[in-house]
Amino acid sequence: MTRHDLPQGMVRAPSHTGPHEGYMPGWGNDFETEALPGALPQGMNSPQKCDYGLYGEQLSGTAFTANPPERTWTYRIRPSVKHSARYTKIDLPYWKSAPCVDPDVISLGQYRWNPVPHADQRLTWLTGMRTMTTAGDVNTQVGMASHVYLVTESMVDAYFYSADSELLVVPQEGRLRFCTELGIIDIEPKEIAIIPRGLVYRVEVLDGPCRGFVCENYGQKFEMPGRGPIGANCMANPRDFKAPVAAFEDREAPSTLTIKWCGQFHETQIAQSPLDVVAWHGNYAPYKYDLRTYCPVGAILFDHPDPSIFTVLTAPSGVPGTANIDFVLFRERWMVAENTFRPPWYHKNIMSELMGNIYGQYDAKPQGFVPGGMSLHNMMLPHGPDRDAFEKASNANLGPDKLDNTMSFMFETRFPQHLTRFAATEAPLQDDYIDCWNSLDKKFDGTPGRK
Repeated sequence: MTRHDLPQGMVRAPSHTGPHEGYMPGWGNDFETEALPGALPQGMNSPQKCDYGLYGEQLSGTAFTANPPERTWTYRIRPSVKHSARYTKIDLPYWKSAPCVDPDVISLGQYRWNPVPHADQRLTWLTGMRTMTTAGDVNTQVGMASHVYLVTESMVDAYFYSADSELLVVPQEGRLRFCTELGIIDIEPKEIAIIPRGLVYRVEVLDGPCRGFVCENYGQKFEMPGRGPIGANCMANPRDFKAPVAAFEDREAPSTLTIKWCGQFHETQIAQSPLDVVAWHGNYAPYKYDLRTYCPVGAILFDHPDPSIFTVLTAPSGVPGTANIDFVLFRERWMVAENTFRPPWYHKNIMSELMGNIYGQYDAKPQGFVPGGMSLHNMMLPHGPDRDAFEKASNANLGPDKLDNTMSFMFETRFPQHLTRFAATEAPLQDDYIDCWNSLDKKFDGTPGRK
């Protein structure tokens, strides 16, 4: 299946976005799109009768009185109540939600993992999710969870949505297709996707096996960060986020719909595909984003800046300036600061930092932090460069130096991140990670001017 082939029977709207076939540009836009001409009502949301015999239905991502409200009007072959029946609780044992505090697991510490290996069994988006950490409380809608996904098989006549969270998907290996109610999103390494809470979708494998990372956001939606004195340009630009054009399936086949609700999974049997939205308009939609379009900014004279300048998206909390989650990107960039220790300095802070490596080498940890790997430095735990990175940066000739062939990210949250039993006992934990600081030398001897 090529990048723009459609699943059998799926009809997609014509695209007017140039080379980005099937997508509309712009973060937070009020989009409108139709897969059949005249399917989208004009001048009103809920006509007495919709064209083509469609049903009008609203999907709300915020409270009605939120400012601004986030909602999308859909015009579909069947209302969603026809895609819902009696539910049966099912178990997906590796997908955990907060609070998930295992009394036999120690989350206090500096941790690093090798890539979670692909399993021998066939795994879908649901059965292949492996939770690494949880934070906050899914029931009170604060915090997050971080996952690794291992996917080898497409979902067939099977669909899913999360009532708990929006999902930020970061591929590291392989290509996936998200067939959603509002259209189709294909993603590959160096891209991300944001799947809103409540949106029904099916995940297909375009090129596998697939592995990547997921940030499950229980709290306020991701938004673009305020740029402050940086101004209107650089970082992530709204035009580089792409929402899908309308696409629908009119297909009757026995199907399964799985819902994640308050940390539990429930399944219902339906008689048709729920991806039957023929037209839609609104500002509550899935997105994809190419991380290669992120334009980093940095220090051009001295000192190493805070990682907040690398924020791609932020999910705010009730505390101004303190995020429920920041999604931070460390990509290729020039280092030019004079008389400066250029890698991240030694630090401990209020935020908990979970990092993942998409490809290449991270400057503060040249050994051990490999593509597909992860690390966790929880709140108020000290961390920083290992000895080799410290010595190299302390003695380097400080000419212009490009960090090349590197892309890592961070899921940073105000909450402590608790390890799951899988992360502590099954994932390939590097037991010797804490030892990377053992060889740091005492250089102090009381001599003035000693460096």
